[in-house]
Amino acid sequence: METTDTATTPRPAPPAGRPRLGFLGVGWIGRNRMEAIVQSGAAEVVAVSDPSSEAVAAAQEAAPGAEAAADLDALLALDLDGVVIATPSAMHAAQSVAALERGVAVFCQKPLARSAAEARRVVDAARAADRPLGVDLSYRRVAGVPEIRNLVQGGALGSVYAVDLTFHNAYGPDKAWFYDAERSGGGCVMDLGVHLVDLALWALDYPDVEAVQSALYSGGERLPLPVDRVEDYALATLDLAGGAASAAGATVRLACSWNAPAGQDAAIEATVYGTEGGARLANVDGSFYDFTAERLQGTARETIAAPPDDWGGRAAVAWAEGLAAGAGFDPEAERLVALHDVLDWIYGRPRTERP
Repeated sequence: METTDTATTPRPAPPAGRPRLGFLGVGWIGRNRMEAIVQSGAAEVVAVSDPSSEAVAAAQEAAPGAEAAADLDALLALDLDGVVIATPSAMHAAQSVAALERGVAVFCQKPLARSAAEARRVVDAARAADRPLGVDLSYRRVAGVPEIRNLVQGGALGSVYAVDLTFHNAYGPDKAWFYDAERSGGGCVMDLGVHLVDLALWALDYPDVEAVQSALYSGGERLPLPVDRVEDYALATLDLAGGAASAAGATVRLACSWNAPAGQDAAIEATVYGTEGGARLANVDGSFYDFTAERLQGTARETIAAPPDDWGGRAAVAWAEGLAAGAGFDPEAERLVALHDVLDWIYGRPRTERP
């Protein structure tokens, strides 16, 4: 495993109270997470930074009193307790490490990194600094999803043998960097599939992944592995070892895409099949935001949760609340490295975390 050396002495956790936060990147998603934290009252927004003056102005309207900072260095000079990062993916790991080595906690947009090796450096920096590291794997916070996880891990569905994951987006990203493999780390798998792979591993209590098969496409052309271009369609199969929720192991199937002829804005679904029943999370009428969660039994289904549900900022708020309570490094952050190891495998890249 790679490690990160730092000469910075970790500072003690801040006392309980309202931590001082900076926001690096306040486009739509960064501002949305900032607004959720502001509304929660969990933290004080001290400063914002973005190349767009319009984005900065909009963020300052939502957080009156927040000053504009030129860049990450300027933010870190403000004696912050935490920084929320919503910049292009290639910047995430280096910016997270820079903040953590200054003793500043980090909440980062997904993906945390472009590879498991990059994720390892971030996690090691968080451990060395004893700072909380959060990543916006926000689908865990959709209403009904924690209940589905409880059904899985509590044995209510019996032994889980299959999980089907789908995320088709009828649109592609609107920023050029998404289509540059060096700047994005990957296409629809890195952008969309990461959420559902994380959900499956999290719900099943992180079983070992024993084998991965994948097929990635760009414009209908199958790409050789390891890929050096950004994919717009992907299929992957993960064979899992047996674990707490699956005595004999399970198979996870993932399909995701950009610009799909989905017949609606998006098709998003995660279905768990067990020997005693199933459970499903599915979007409603093509929505990116409205979901139903259901328990399945034969031809019957029971609704666990349904819209409306304002779930987008919950992960950011939970991180801010933990920071306010004096939280330090959470060993669960190691799971982020395991997640990126699986993504490396899907992309056919050399794996740094496991033989």
